[in-house]
Amino acid sequence: MELGYIYAAATIVAGVILAGIVYGIIHWLKKRAEKTSSPLDDIILMSVGTPLVVAIIFLSVYFALTSFDVVPESMNWIILVINAVFIVIGAWIVSVFASKFIHTYGTRIAERTDTGIDPRIIPALVTVVRYVIWFIAFLWILAELEIDITPFLAGAGIGALAIALAAKEILSNFLGGLIIAVDKPFRIDDRVKIDTFSGDVMSIGPRSTRIKTSDNQIVTVPNSTATSSVVVNYTMPDSNMKVKIPFSVAYGSDMEKVNEILLDIVREAAEKTSWVLTDPAPSVYFLELGESSLNGQLLLWTNNYNHEPDVKDYVIRRIVRRFHEENIEIPFRQVDLWMRKPGAG
Repeated sequence: MELGYIYAAATIVAGVILAGIVYGIIHWLKKRAEKTSSPLDDIILMSVGTPLVVAIIFLSVYFALTSFDVVPESMNWIILVINAVFIVIGAWIVSVFASKFIHTYGTRIAERTDTGIDPRIIPALVTVVRYVIWFIAFLWILAELEIDITPFLAGAGIGALAIALAAKEILSNFLGGLIIAVDKPFRIDDRVKIDTFSGDVMSIGPRSTRIKTSDNQIVTVPNSTATSSVVVNYTMPDSNMKVKIPFSVAYGSDMEKVNEILLDIVREAAEKTSWVLTDPAPSVYFLELGESSLNGQLLLWTNNYNHEPDVKDYVIRRIVRRFHEENIEIPFRQVDLWMRKPGAG
């Protein structure tokens, strides 16, 4: 028996020495891997480096305890604990490798413009993979320790249901963030209208989307609201925007002349400013026979939605001036009052 203890101790010492040698080799390989263009060797060494050193030490302990009859039967639980440690080490290696692999190559793929994958989905995917790997390892350890996992699974299911109900809004917003990341109805710096809020997208987080309005206010919109509402994206497919300017002229006005003046104003605006486009071409429509006026609409395009107020201001000022110069009346609402004298028939 005493000789068995000596052999066991020698095995453990040999394992520690071997672990030190392996640690030095891995450290040397890491330096060599840094000089290569492929990140795969770095990921492999990062995944197996420290866990392998720890595994060698525990493996030497395992051999020492099982090969030289130094553990009494009453302490066989030590062997089960060591087996559990091996499972933890295996999960450690797989978790680190999967996380680094997905993060490195997933980010590379997502950054390519032709893939359609949003980079924001990569951290969420890494988190899910880690939880799944460690949950499987935990169940494996329970099975190795001969613990019935059926009640645990049932309890975990009930607990997960309770947590899901309690965190319904949080989960809904988180899933909404994933949907936005995959579907990409808008991106950062896009001008959008979500529900009743309009503005530029400042950030897209896992729980909410922040919009900066034209009043310089930050509005936080839950992602669940963003995914369940109608979203208007003024930036897609491009930043061009149609500007609608209503107008009214008196009955009897020369409609062809009005049409010519309005189109001439647009051509002038395109020449003198950098905001107005002539392609697509502007157009004039008479749309309504009002109570005291002919009502119409001038349609033109600006090259950026930010210039809409500037375009309207410029064009409306020119309309008022040109109509006055061309003697085209801009009517206003009039009410005629008829009064009867008392006693009049």
